[in-house]
Amino acid sequence: MAPRILTLANQKGGVGKTTTAINLATALAAVGERVLIVDLDPQGNASTGLGISRTDREISAYDLMVGEATVAQAAIMTSVPHVAIVPSTMDLLGVELTIAGQADRAFKLRNAFKGMHELTITGKPVSYVLIDCPPSLNLLTVNSLVAADAVLVPLQCEFFALEGLSQLLQTIEQIRSTLNPKLSIQGVVMTMFDKRNSLSEQVLQDVRSEMGDLVYDTVIPRNVRLAEAPSYGKPALLYDLKSAGSQAYLRLATEVIRRERQLNAA
Repeated sequence: MAPRILTLANQKGGVGKTTTAINLATALAAVGERVLIVDLDPQGNASTGLGISRTDREISAYDLMVGEATVAQAAIMTSVPHVAIVPSTMDLLGVELTIAGQADRAFKLRNAFKGMHELTITGKPVSYVLIDCPPSLNLLTVNSLVAADAVLVPLQCEFFALEGLSQLLQTIEQIRSTLNPKLSIQGVVMTMFDKRNSLSEQVLQDVRSEMGDLVYDTVIPRNVRLAEAPSYGKPALLYDLKSAGSQAYLRLATEVIRRERQLNAA
């Protein structure tokens, strides 16, 4: 079966996209899934957070986007069992200029994924692809939405959360109506929840009332272990499995898999 491709998108920075990509991938791998992360953010935080040094990124997401490398050539294994990554470099900053004049500029990533069958992780095909997007609605994000089956939206528990979500939902609808009719929303995950802060609870209730069942039951807490782990080049689940943040991402993975199975059953 073809892998399920999930884009983690939110044009607002600092909402936990990369943290969610790294730790959700690790949690999915822990239950036997083979996961590929595609780091489409020029900052390369997902690559760094998984311990991939700059010198090891000879082939990157840039090469994938411009058609100079296949997924199998660009992917490298991480220290996390069953998780590989297509790393990012600063070259991605120039990819828009490179492909902007080409007719298929919005389909570069989708076309690259046609070679996904060539990639195996520990002898088995990839079952999930997680795309970590930059914090903007640019051509990289458009490519990720065109290539994806569904969008997973990390949303910080803060005052302007719904305002940013509205803009993202408009973009998703535009992509669905013009470039990728199969695109759906896998779910909205609330991040950086602080139970001591009444604002967090209020934002959570507002988003649930607006988005209904699309909001995952799992809420990711504000947790120091989640913040510390990337500096050690590890997901939080390997850095401190018992932390509240790690346990939350294990629950989130269970929800993601359950929603995927319900979709397949339908």
